[in-house]
Amino acid sequence: MSDEGELQPAPTPATDAEPVADPDPDPDPDPGPVTAPDPATGPDVNGGGQRRTVSDPAALKALAHPLRLRILRHLAVSGPATSTTLAGALGENTGTLSYHLRRLERGGFIEDVPERPNSRERWWRAVRGLDVRRPAQDEMTEGERAVAGALDRMRLDEDIALAERFTEGRAESGGWMRGSRSLSHLTKGEVTEFHDAYLELLARFARGPEDAPPDAKPVLLRWFALPAE
Repeated sequence: MSDEGELQPAPTPATDAEPVADPDPDPDPDPGPVTAPDPATGPDVNGGGQRRTVSDPAALKALAHPLRLRILRHLAVSGPATSTTLAGALGENTGTLSYHLRRLERGGFIEDVPERPNSRERWWRAVRGLDVRRPAQDEMTEGERAVAGALDRMRLDEDIALAERFTEGRAESGGWMRGSRSLSHLTKGEVTEFHDAYLELLARFARGPEDAPPDAKPVLLRWFALPAE
């Protein structure tokens, strides 16, 4: 399969690959693993090995704020940070950062770095090994559905910006921007199977900045599927 063109339905051979590049799994419309802010989900590269599911609407509400998504992204890209280093990187004051860090901690998305217990400031890292799952629509209150919708809109804005960046920068990316398009005839169960296989592939390749080799870069990954009509 080449990197140019589009994969056609069988039996037409594959002819395309285009990047739609996050550990984002992201909340699915139906309950299913997603990559909470790009960072906080993915396999447990901090050594635990056990994955933990986060599906409580109150916890998911902690994600529905643009600054918290930026905090999680920074921790995923750059590794552990304090409220002071985050304030400098994100252009916010430490009081504001401390508040949002506490919200993310209560939601189970960040944690203390145990290797730095005696530091003058608390060091934070994104919790890994999370499956972030959105409750079914009929299990959420009207307010919770509004929060989920707000999070969707924030993520959509980012995804549109990423698609534009991909389109404009792929030719000069030196092979770092890759992706694929395709069409197939699948049952609902097969779509779920494909989704689960994608998450397994993410788990196979996911790691945090502390474990990455010198020539690695943080790479954003995306995938979605929907009926053609």
